[in-house]
Amino acid sequence: MKRLTLLFCVLLALVASLGAKEKVVKLKIVQTSDIHGDFYSHNFLSHQSTRGGLARISSFVKEARLCYGDRLLLFDNGDLLQGQPDAYYYNYMDTVAPHLAAEMLNYMGYNVANMGNHDVETGRRVFERYAADCHFPLLGANIVDTHTGQPFFPPYAVFVRQGVKVVVLGMITPAIPVWLPENLWQGLRFDDMEETARKWMEIIRRKEQPDVVVGLFHAGRKAQMLGGQYREDASEEVATRVPGFDVVLVGHDHQRDCKVLTTAQGDSVWLLDPASNGLVVSEVDLTLKLRHGKVTDKQVDARLTSVSDYEPDADFLSRFDAQRKEVEGFISEKIGYMGTTITTRDAYFGSSAFVDLIHRLQLAISGAQISLASSLSFDVSICEGDIRVSDMFNLYKYENLLYVMQLTGKEIRQLLEMSYDLWTVQMQSPDDRLLKLTSSSWDGQKRLSFQNYSFNFDSAAGIIYTVDVTKPRGEKIHIERMADGSPFSEEQTYRVALNSYRGNGGGDLLTQGAGIAQDKLKERIVWSTDKDLRYYLMQYIRQNGLSDLFPLDNWKFVPEEWVQPASKRDYRLLFGE
Repeated sequence: MKRLTLLFCVLLALVASLGAKEKVVKLKIVQTSDIHGDFYSHNFLSHQSTRGGLARISSFVKEARLCYGDRLLLFDNGDLLQGQPDAYYYNYMDTVAPHLAAEMLNYMGYNVANMGNHDVETGRRVFERYAADCHFPLLGANIVDTHTGQPFFPPYAVFVRQGVKVVVLGMITPAIPVWLPENLWQGLRFDDMEETARKWMEIIRRKEQPDVVVGLFHAGRKAQMLGGQYREDASEEVATRVPGFDVVLVGHDHQRDCKVLTTAQGDSVWLLDPASNGLVVSEVDLTLKLRHGKVTDKQVDARLTSVSDYEPDADFLSRFDAQRKEVEGFISEKIGYMGTTITTRDAYFGSSAFVDLIHRLQLAISGAQISLASSLSFDVSICEGDIRVSDMFNLYKYENLLYVMQLTGKEIRQLLEMSYDLWTVQMQSPDDRLLKLTSSSWDGQKRLSFQNYSFNFDSAAGIIYTVDVTKPRGEKIHIERMADGSPFSEEQTYRVALNSYRGNGGGDLLTQGAGIAQDKLKERIVWSTDKDLRYYLMQYIRQNGLSDLFPLDNWKFVPEEWVQPASKRDYRLLFGE
């Protein structure tokens, strides 16, 4: 028996020795991005279940962990804190309890998260509180503290699983100053992604000697310059130009993608983008062979996986049910009454009650002479009857501030020229389309949508004007007079109400359209709210009610004999009969 035991021990030692020399490690990475407040897989505004969201993702992750255990690494890529009332409530209403978003990610066992531009938009007080409540690193290599010159958040995180070292470098689009007022991110700057990646990749290689390097970038795929100085959506450039990445996980642009890129050195790097609202997740499977503790072979496979067939995690929903009830109580509060139904669908074809309500409120709150506004949601309605807090999220989707800026009459006209050029075609005949539409795919189905973002389709109130859709940009807009009957002059300076996204250069309407340099925009701001515009809209309606729910009819498309039939055709293409 002693000899048999000794032989067994020798065999075990031999197996252990062989195992120490060579082994295979399988890891899985799961990425979520741009959840935008869809925590409960429930839309608080439509009161319907959603096909994505954290509750469904929680079910998917629990199932995957049965196979992988701690070899599954779960990452979030930002834009978590805006989009639904549940996020808003824990951003600004209940500021004492632990932040709901952080509590949910902690519950789900996230390993790391990244900052997104809409997380920054909540303001430093909110996102610093959120970061403090997270039990995992919140990354931001190119978010730099201007006082210290060092990253405000950790630049990267390191994970070791069964001898394999994975390093995750997190970055955000640097174009924050184009969209957000400085008071929301004061004391910070946002550096170029490629320069930042080169710097930290060198440090990571030297200090960490990683086996796998993952880029977690809250930035889209195709680079473009914004404001003349910020390289937005540079993820593909970084992936192909900066050597060392095995996988680049992308967010921000809400466009699904899963592909292999070839770097300047001839290597391959996977790029995955799960789009928005947690309908799909990015899955990356890593298979590594190790010999004497060193990686000798590495295989990467990746895909996008729908979570729509997963039931929301019952334990997750139970754990956060009390918070859901708090949010429901908040949004059900009655703040007024509306005597008619208004819809964004009308806003694309002329003066509309929906956008004109925003115009009226902006002018009343600010005391400005002219208002600029657009529909921030593609297709929503507010129905006749009691107005509740939830309706305000449909009326005004984002947490923008309200600005008053000084603009000349010429700059206003030039801005509108660009806006309507993004919006409409130059019609050559009565049979042409009115709107600039394109075919796109969504959930495997083809549909028509706008070529450009509809939240950049600004119209104006306070002036009377026409838009000639037979003319090219520069000749479309004819401003007849001010709405009060006084003359309009291109040389005169006007007080113009507009949201902070536009006022900081968002959509390029002020820079490329009106011709104002990005670094001069701040000088034009003469007044600003200190809270988000939605808050002031709610306050105004509570105090004054709503009596004017009809279009201002201060502008129209011409020639009407072309536009009217074209509008009917395009309406059917977008929305059906």
